[in-house]
Amino acid sequence: MTSDSSNPIPDSVAAAPDAGLLDAGRPSRSALAVAMLRAAHQLLDGASVFADPLALAIIGPALAAQVRDEPARFDAGLGRVLRMAMALRSRVAEDELARAVARGVRQYVVLGAGLDTSAYRNGVADLRVFEVDHPATQVWKRGLLDAAGIAMPATLNLVPLDFERDTLGAALAGAGCRLDQPVFFSWLGVTLYLSDQAIFATLAQVAALPAGSGIVFDYGVAPELLEPMARMGMQHIARKYAAEGEPWKSFFDPAELARRLHGLGFSALADSGAAELLARYPAAHSVGGGTRLMLANV
Repeated sequence: MTSDSSNPIPDSVAAAPDAGLLDAGRPSRSALAVAMLRAAHQLLDGASVFADPLALAIIGPALAAQVRDEPARFDAGLGRVLRMAMALRSRVAEDELARAVARGVRQYVVLGAGLDTSAYRNGVADLRVFEVDHPATQVWKRGLLDAAGIAMPATLNLVPLDFERDTLGAALAGAGCRLDQPVFFSWLGVTLYLSDQAIFATLAQVAALPAGSGIVFDYGVAPELLEPMARMGMQHIARKYAAEGEPWKSFFDPAELARRLHGLGFSALADSGAAELLARYPAAHSVGGGTRLMLANV
């Protein structure tokens, strides 16, 4: 792969010691891209939207040094837009989690957890967290956590899952999640990579949970509904991930998605695009329009 200033992942990442399992165990390359963008937000934006004190530590010293030494890579072209998009979606997810906790929810499921660090820094002592991801990505993450000296809290459970093949409810129940009690979910950076069938099978299981449950997830907007610049940006990123073996599969018309979610039984929806996010988080900048964030409550 040739170097590209709009690509926030340096070419050397695949060969970096911290990322050795990317080739050997085939965890998600996009998970590393997201983690590096979150780390860049801490440095380039002063964590103005999303504060994650573990963001640099979890990617390891070699990659953290690259973020510090090559800031232009994360602040030029699409890098600037992507950096803020990753910060915003994490902030929204954790704000909604806080609201769920305030109304008494004590189970949190991070679907497609990647290198998310929320379980290692949340201050709710009785909040049980379930990180759901592909087994190879979980092994890779455990190695990074061990190298960084970040301990797994006793309230954290790892749940291996393939969204296209496995049943979420059975996997969570097997890990000790109480499905007769409310559960809050975050599902970030995943739906683009899944089939329509897998997405709605997962959402149907969330919708069947007790009242008080909910999920926040991001999704790609159908390309034909985007402005030309947003469409070009999405196509550019999609080509990069397709070339790396992680093609994007699913996009939605927001109105049709809302109709389908109501059909599953979700009682309240809040769909946020660039305008809504900028109004809610005025410290944000360069928000793209290719993806949106959906909050669906049971």
